[in-house]
Amino acid sequence: MRFPLREDKTIDKEATAQMVDYAIRHGVNYFDTALPYHGGNSETVIGEILSRYPRESWLLADKFPGHQHSRTFDPKGTFERQLEKCRVDYFDFYLYHNICENSLDDYMNPRWGILEYFAEQRRLGRIRHLGFSSHATAENLEKILDGPYGEVAEFVQIQLNYLDWTLQDARRKVEILNKRGIPIIVMEPVRGGRLAHPGEAAEQRMQALRPGESAASWAFRWFQDIPGVKIVLSGMTQMDQVVDNVRTFSRPDPLSAEERQVLDEAAEGMKNSVPCTGCRYCCAGCPAELDIPGLLAEYNDLRTMFSHTPMMRLEQLPDDKKPHACLGCGACMQICPQGIRIPDALADLAALYDKYPKWSDICEERNRIVEAGA
Repeated sequence: MRFPLREDKTIDKEATAQMVDYAIRHGVNYFDTALPYHGGNSETVIGEILSRYPRESWLLADKFPGHQHSRTFDPKGTFERQLEKCRVDYFDFYLYHNICENSLDDYMNPRWGILEYFAEQRRLGRIRHLGFSSHATAENLEKILDGPYGEVAEFVQIQLNYLDWTLQDARRKVEILNKRGIPIIVMEPVRGGRLAHPGEAAEQRMQALRPGESAASWAFRWFQDIPGVKIVLSGMTQMDQVVDNVRTFSRPDPLSAEERQVLDEAAEGMKNSVPCTGCRYCCAGCPAELDIPGLLAEYNDLRTMFSHTPMMRLEQLPDDKKPHACLGCGACMQICPQGIRIPDALADLAALYDKYPKWSDICEERNRIVEAGA
């Protein structure tokens, strides 16, 4: 998803090949791609590069884009095209891409037969392991796992890092998956690069404890104590990132209690959060019947940094439950134990929602690009 690019924004195949070669020679064997990445070109490039190595020496994961709200889903055609682009006869891992609140209806629509088709491909050996990725809330992740997709999933890929441990309640997601014995694959371990630069104060403390080690390496070492985590995916754009990550994972080196405290405090410093405790007192008197704690959770996420996850959740809400529906009456403020200026926060959230790109627009553009290059 984050291959090095040339000035014309095409993938730099030579630099990518060098990175993959270094990774493979130093023990990396799991590679993750998807149809929408790089306008449909990621699969072609990684397939070409990996074909230079013995097939048994690497594992390839790909995904079906059922989260993209396509006008027409074609599981068979998509899968056959992906195999061809990646130059393989089977995928070691295959994922239903981002089953979440605003894609579940498409995934469950019997018209497309998405669930059944890929379960059958696993039976035929063209998929070795079948699972799904998800940006859903913990509550909705549990509902998904209680349904038919939970029955076929051998693993689940979630956004997990030391910031989202509390910001997106990833701790609860890990607990849910561990309770069910489902292995975890991690995406966004450094939050799109944000945790590689957690702030001057945090980085100074890290350097004092571990001179010369990168902030990103701290973020990766954090996973060594998280139960159920089997694979950590890192989008690497430069060779020095590959070298640093290989060095970090070359030996067990979990965080000490002091180091974990450093990351906990760094996460709190990045949040810039309104102090909602989720008591829901505010909801009882809201004339618009808004889920105020839920909206404030998305607000805290977007205030920290832009992320598609809160935008997807907001977009799937009915218009009368979006932040714009706040009447500004102030009834919620009068009962909030934390004294949060809720109408101001919801007005700010509405402005952020209007400012940032919508997931439906992104999907439409991705579908257009992929279809044009099909």
